[in-house]
Amino acid sequence: MPWANRPDKKASMPISVFYSYLSARVLVSVASSMLSVALGWHLYLYSNNPFDLALVGLLQITPMLLLFIVSGWVVDHFPRKLILVLCALLEACVYLGIGFSMNEGELNKPMIFTLVFIHGTVRAFYAPASSAILPNIVSKDFLSRAIAITSSTWTTAQTLGPLVAGLLIAWVDYETYYYFVAFAGAGAFLYMLLPTLPINKPTERGLKQLSGGIHFVFKNPIVLPSISLDMLIVLTGSVMALLPVYAIDVLNVDSTGLGLMRAMPALGGVMMGILLAKLPAMRNAGRLLYIALGIFAASIFIFALSTALWLSLVALWIYGASDMISVNIRSTLIQLATPDELRGRVSAVNMLFIGISNEMGDFRSGSVAALFGPVATVLAGAGMALVVAVGGCMIFPKLRRLDKLTDAETDSSEPTP
Repeated sequence: MPWANRPDKKASMPISVFYSYLSARVLVSVASSMLSVALGWHLYLYSNNPFDLALVGLLQITPMLLLFIVSGWVVDHFPRKLILVLCALLEACVYLGIGFSMNEGELNKPMIFTLVFIHGTVRAFYAPASSAILPNIVSKDFLSRAIAITSSTWTTAQTLGPLVAGLLIAWVDYETYYYFVAFAGAGAFLYMLLPTLPINKPTERGLKQLSGGIHFVFKNPIVLPSISLDMLIVLTGSVMALLPVYAIDVLNVDSTGLGLMRAMPALGGVMMGILLAKLPAMRNAGRLLYIALGIFAASIFIFALSTALWLSLVALWIYGASDMISVNIRSTLIQLATPDELRGRVSAVNMLFIGISNEMGDFRSGSVAALFGPVATVLAGAGMALVVAVGGCMIFPKLRRLDKLTDAETDSSEPTP
């Protein structure tokens, strides 16, 4: 059975452990994705001020920027199960507080913004903990499939969450947030069902404990390129922020067409994730990673030049599917190459890079499009994404030559070239 990966126990964990973790993560993710839609709707309806929406995004990302060193240290020093349970319960409390702050449309904006900041703080601890615990409950041979399953379900949750939120707003309006409480509370209960896992506490002392994750990332020949490629490919090639512009100004489609465009990357990612979960152990992983990055860049080129909705949808499906392949490979390599006592801190660094690349990627595409137009912006992004793929292939030969994903454990101990 491929579910156990505990160094101190030989007995395999039952499959229910992984599914309990997976279900909890989906419930908590759905609640979080629904919050952004519901809160954006109610805030803008109340104030008619777009700056309020910008504040929500800023208050969500700021705690991650400020606390990534501390949150990683906490995840490596305290039981990860306990952190996940507490974070899910705190998120439920935040949703409850937001619900109370919206009394029949009379919004208490200072209270809401405070709760949003608390929610961002909780997510700063939840994200690395939910990532770092996965190798503790599945074997390294199953880890790649587990990541594919988890990524697919997470993408599905992020896709369905806004849809469910819209339906709830139409049905119960301001009482929507109490349903979020139920989702997060159920997630906390499922996390409680996880077994108590041993803690491999770090051996460093003093400031080395806090900086251990950063030091490991920048010295490791597998983790550094994996995180760098993820950050750069999203930073240079992301097109998601420009989909409304393309829908209106390039493809001349209505909101239905925009909805289809937004759904295609997620659909491609989910379908590819399901396929990866069913396939046998991957070989030539490094080469496949760079091929996936190249296909990702090619899909952006196609989307940039397309003037037909059907071709744009195909390009966006390939965009999501190829991204899922590279995410699966890179995430698995990062987990396998990182010692358990460092996984929390390395996961925190990885989450920071992901958050920065997503936010800055949207800022890059939006600001450049304002100056040069959407088509030129997306074409430039495709070119830069291709440079990242080719440049990474040349700069990180050890990653390119990697065969099996499990080889990352051996290669990670070698010095950086």
